Amino acid sequence: MKAALAGLTTRGRSFLAAGVAAILCALALGENDLLRVGVLLLALPLVAVGFVVRSRYRLACRRGVEPSRVTAGRDAQVTMHLDNVSRLPTGLLLVEDHIPYVLGGRPRFVLDRVEPRGSRQLSYRVRSDVRGKFRLGPLSVRLADPLGLVELTRSFAAVDTLTVTPVITSLPRVKLVGDWAGGGDSRARTVAAAGEDDVSPREYRHGDDLRRVHWRSTARHGELMVRREEQHWQSRGAVLLDTRRIVHRGEGPASSFEWAVSAAASVAIHLVRSGFGLRFLTDAGEITAGLGVTGGRSGAFEGVLLDALTVVRPSRHRFLRDGVQALLREGGEGLVVAVLGALDPAEARELAAVHGRGGHRIAFVLDISSWNASSAVRHPIQDSHEEAVATLRRSGWRVVPVAEGCDLASAWSTAGAISAAPAPSLRAAGSSR
Repeated sequence: MKAALAGLTTRGRSFLAAGVAAILCALALGENDLLRVGVLLLALPLVAVGFVVRSRYRLACRRGVEPSRVTAGRDAQVTMHLDNVSRLPTGLLLVEDHIPYVLGGRPRFVLDRVEPRGSRQLSYRVRSDVRGKFRLGPLSVRLADPLGLVELTRSFAAVDTLTVTPVITSLPRVKLVGDWAGGGDSRARTVAAAGEDDVSPREYRHGDDLRRVHWRSTARHGELMVRREEQHWQSRGAVLLDTRRIVHRGEGPASSFEWAVSAAASVAIHLVRSGFGLRFLTDAGEITAGLGVTGGRSGAFEGVLLDALTVVRPSRHRFLRDGVQALLREGGEGLVVAVLGALDPAEARELAAVHGRGGHRIAFVLDISSWNASSAVRHPIQDSHEEAVATLRRSGWRVVPVAEGCDLASAWSTAGAISAAPAPSLRAAGSSR
């Protein structure tokens, strides 16, 4: 009741004050008619308070987000169902959903009346050019009586989360080599890109699926024989993302850091869908490891990876050492793809130690001088950047210099076609440096 009295509007307070004044004057003057007017003026706000209080706890809200995970720059649809679960109609309702400003202005709706047991569906669209997890809600409803004497705001407790993932670019297929790994009963002498099916039989073991019984071998050996488990072989690889704040430039979606995150996510998902067993690392070490298509868990790995990259932020690390050491612990993996900011020669020498057993080593090295190129302040690492790139090339890395506006699909094609000769820097169409 106190909250409802605090929700009296200017009109409601005026009615209340006028009623009290009329009653006092009527008692002083002995005017019964004035007393009745005063009682009426005093009663109207109190009746309105009672009406709003009764309506306050008789509303229910449900919210849905479709899709709940969306890439940056794409729209998502938010749908709300507001139900009047009481036997009385509501008055005027002002509905407002609380969302972060990065998703746009707060959506507001005005409902004149919701009938008893009635429902209203409200919807709006949100869009973010920035990665992150954003809270939608709580929903607030401003309740008002028909005379506009009382307004009371109620907030629902339920909230939802919208996940905005990095932009994923579809990459062309290029010839890349990775180290082979496998498991199961058999071992391959020669392995094709599609894997190996070893159907040589073995004796039956307790717990084997009877559908794998090889009846011809069973008749030949005189005991129950089953087919060996299929031996799936897949290429192994790793993606390394340099998240150090000091090696990137720019702000917001157009920064070099955001380009690097999007590129690393696109490459990782492309490789997993191509059948690679993949690890994902940053300068701080390993984020996650997953199986490729042959392992049957590519979708799960993609979800874990995107969730991790949705909230990744520039780190305060000064060195790339932890990420390189994590690569070396697995012997260089096979195929190694690194998305790097500005490098110094010492870091390039550390990366040169990653040999990539039987696989390619590809480095997308960002030319951060092209981001925010109008700035007169020179990045402290830029002076030694070219020497570091040359060190990587000499050690066998396929280096693709990347400038602001670079198309990732073109850079990926270049990475697959690079020979030992240095590759030209990729720039946006029409740009010149």
